[in-house]
Amino acid sequence: QVQLVESGGGLVQPGGSLRLSCAASGSMFRIGDMGWYRQAPGKQRELVAGITSGGISNYTASMKGRFTISRGNARNTVYLQMNNLTPEDTAVYYCNARVVTIARPFSESDYWGQGTQVTVSS
Repeated sequence: QVQLVESGGGLVQPGGSLRLSCAASGSMFRIGDMGWYRQAPGKQRELVAGITSGGISNYTASMKGRFTISRGNARNTVYLQMNNLTPEDTAVYYCNARVVTIARPFSESDYWGQGTQVTVSS
């Protein structure tokens, strides 16, 4: 069993910043790519940013330059630094990880966190 736990969401004023954290734990053989997605009310879930196990990152165009994704030294944590937030960034943010578990060492599966609410409002 693998668990992803996010933290760091909250209410922030336009132009403000937040840093989201996500930690993966459980019976993991190997953890690969990690990423952040978000889902606003009435909209589909969309990719915010992803990062490989080697530290190569990619961003959705509208967030590049404002958001920075990074991984911790232990490689099982991922962070999302969000700057210059706007009301359009209001959404539930989800952490994602591709994990090979000890129980299934030849198969990689997607795991998701429970989500953390980010609200940008004055």
